Amino acid sequence: MNPLRRFLIFALTLARLTVVELRAAAPELSPALRAEPTDIVSFSAAANPDATVSADGSGTHLTVQSAIDAAPMNATKPFVILIKPGTYQEHLLVPAGKPFITLRGDPNETNATLITQDTNVATVGADGKKLTTPDSATVLVHAANFTAENITFENTTPLGKHVQALAFYITGDRAMLHHCRFLGWQDTLRSDSPRAANTEPDAPRPNGSSRHYFADCYIEGHVDFIYAAGTALFERCHIHAKADGYITAASTPRDTPFGYVFLDCRVTAAPEVKRTYLGRPWRSFAAIAFLRTELPAQIDPAGWHNWDKVENEKTARYAEYKNTGPGARPESRAKWSRQLTDDEAKTYTVENVLHGADGWNPLAK
Repeated sequence: MNPLRRFLIFALTLARLTVVELRAAAPELSPALRAEPTDIVSFSAAANPDATVSADGSGTHLTVQSAIDAAPMNATKPFVILIKPGTYQEHLLVPAGKPFITLRGDPNETNATLITQDTNVATVGADGKKLTTPDSATVLVHAANFTAENITFENTTPLGKHVQALAFYITGDRAMLHHCRFLGWQDTLRSDSPRAANTEPDAPRPNGSSRHYFADCYIEGHVDFIYAAGTALFERCHIHAKADGYITAASTPRDTPFGYVFLDCRVTAAPEVKRTYLGRPWRSFAAIAFLRTELPAQIDPAGWHNWDKVENEKTARYAEYKNTGPGARPESRAKWSRQLTDDEAKTYTVENVLHGADGWNPLAK
């Protein structure tokens, strides 16, 4: 390891320790503190990527998919693809046999580095049949150890279509997404886990749920725009409701302890939004928790919806802890949801939520 890299790792480690100590001493400062400093070490590696994508021909590849196709099978170390600013209209597939793919944009050009598509589940494919949900997504990731940094993922299907239109669909385990944007309307982001064919969305996962870490990301939509059966932690993310609807729709398997966890996030709503909910259960044992998150006035006082099934109120696992803003009204919340105690809230950490059987910690370098 060269001296510069060693110094950067030391500096980042010191910064993380300082944040941890500050949070312990002054919990009220948590929303303003970054647990994960901007990854200087990670971006420094972009100077020597394995592939460079540029629409103007100045890189090694013209399309992102061609760069993914060039990555080795069954890799054991990152294959870094540097994506230069531009608009890339593609359907991306990262197959299970290509782990350790990293898509990296310039940290100052996230908005200008755009992977976009306009397909949805009503789109007719070349075979004359409607696209499946996976094939309709702008980006589909089945591989483990996927990383994306400083990229915008978009599905441009308009609201008026009233149809599932995914910008990003991931089933691979141990994924990290930093400083990314996810744009769409319905079902924008599907954080899921692989399951056997012809089984229910909340079917047990023998190998455990896939784990996904989202840090400093922006996610927008209006109906069920963060959904499915993954175990995902969203830290310091900006969640934006563009129209009346529901933020989450989890299908967490019954035996999976954590579904979607939002730590120190901020939820906003467009001016025309009259009412939106924190979530509704796509399947009975949906697990969602919002901790220390700023909520807008448009959050329905009940907070949570039962998807018009009273029986879901007995099984859905909906929790909050010390949320703030005009939408944080614990006294008005649905009686079948709960407010965490201080001791319970301590278990909702990056390390504990995502460790799994292999002890994965996305904050460890």
